[in-house]
Amino acid sequence: MKLKNVLIVVNDMEKSKKFYKKLFGLDVILDNDGTVILTEGLVLQEAGIWEKAIDREIIPRNHAAELYFEEADMEGFLRKLDADEEPIQYVSRPAKDSRGRKVVRFYDPDGNLIEVGAPM
Repeated sequence: MKLKNVLIVVNDMEKSKKFYKKLFGLDVILDNDGTVILTEGLVLQEAGIWEKAIDREIIPRNHAAELYFEEADMEGFLRKLDADEEPIQYVSRPAKDSRGRKVVRFYDPDGNLIEVGAPM
């Protein structure tokens, strides 16, 4: 068995596709009526489809999981975050972790938690 994708719920598909393209360079592989597969295995699904599939309320900003990205040019990435036209909602500002790596945590437009860190 192998993990194929990670799915996150979004409210505004176009805004989310733009966000992940602009900040992380992820491209659309497949756009299938409310479900979009991006490069690197990230799947975006519209909230209404997900709620119907699981018959449960969606709880944004629940901090139960995060998407983790590595970035060799952390200073350049942080400048990109600061320059974004949509204000970034930080969970933790850029800081060094216990291993001395610079990391930052923030939310995507739908409250999905993201961490970006320098490679180990």
